Amino acid sequence: MRGSRSDLSRLRIALTVFFALDGFIFAGWVVRIPAIKEQTGASASALGLALLGVSAGAVITMMLTGRLCGRYGTHRVTVACAALLSLSVALPPLTQSAVALGTVLLLFGAAYGSLNVAFNSAAVDLVTALRRPIMPSFHAAFSLGGMIGAGLGGLVACSLSPVRHLLGLTVIGLLVTAVAGRILLRIQPPSAPEDTTHQPTAPRRPNPRTRGLVITFGLIALCTAYGEGALADWSALHLEHDLDATPGVAAVGYSCFALAMTIGRLTGTKLLERLGQTRTLVGGGTTAALGMLLGALAPSVWAAFLGFMITGLGLANLFPVAVERAGRLAGPDGVAIASTLGYGGMLLGPPAIGFMADWFSLPAALTSVAVLAATAAAIALLTRRAAG
Repeated sequence: MRGSRSDLSRLRIALTVFFALDGFIFAGWVVRIPAIKEQTGASASALGLALLGVSAGAVITMMLTGRLCGRYGTHRVTVACAALLSLSVALPPLTQSAVALGTVLLLFGAAYGSLNVAFNSAAVDLVTALRRPIMPSFHAAFSLGGMIGAGLGGLVACSLSPVRHLLGLTVIGLLVTAVAGRILLRIQPPSAPEDTTHQPTAPRRPNPRTRGLVITFGLIALCTAYGEGALADWSALHLEHDLDATPGVAAVGYSCFALAMTIGRLTGTKLLERLGQTRTLVGGGTTAALGMLLGALAPSVWAAFLGFMITGLGLANLFPVAVERAGRLAGPDGVAIASTLGYGGMLLGPPAIGFMADWFSLPAALTSVAVLAATAAAIALLTRRAAG
């Protein structure tokens, strides 16, 4: 039995809450990085190394989480990782050195990456049971949670210390986890329509062909995450230094990108139902490539804003679709592989842009986002028959 309609609806709501909570907590931490840098007395380079702890912790634990999901079920692992994420976000403001900061960020990153594998795996099972391409809606909840977390963090930054702010996130996170987790733990993970075993997600041993396809979708996730990381770290600098924007105006550039990505994900289900996955991937990658060429090479700030928004719309659904297809092929292990490659892209993007900016120029370096977006479209087009 696939589960009653009401159970599937409640499960969708609970998972949406966890996606939003993930974005909310992560964004709340990000806006306090400058204050924590000052508190620890870290240099820019030392802080950069400490911040790598988040990505390193995530990448190290993602494959392990895929196996834990197969053994204990995606719902249990989601609740456990959400609680760990909520607790670990309170640790960074308690550190007094860059080394200590990097150490606690390994734990924070491990919880963050593990939670992403767990709830994406649970979402893949739900998408299969509902037979509707609703994966982008979950990622839209993550984006909305991040926008709320960043906005709230900006409002309280002047009145609350990092310790009180992030401890507040811990309390909120644990309360939300308790409420949504109770729903999640009461509902059996849904089985695929043809699956009559009524069992939670079990480990799947992909054959070499299947593993190759999973890695292919992971490469699409990598291309997408590369662009997200590059725009997050370099868009404001490009607008300010290359197009003479004021710092306030330059900050709007990434907001345009993030807003467009959120809108793209909110409308992603309708798009997937109309176009299908392959055409969505090809069209999205092509759109993002054209948008980023405009954003990187535009002669004016407003044209660059337009380019960033087109890029956000194009990239919006690539990562959710890639992760879903990897999960359908190989279960939680597939989600873990695709997510690990995706995080590798996010880790690679900012420093790669920096090196290319030193060798050439920042606008030229940013065109690499367009190249990888076009690569993602090409991969989707060339593998459409095998993926089908």
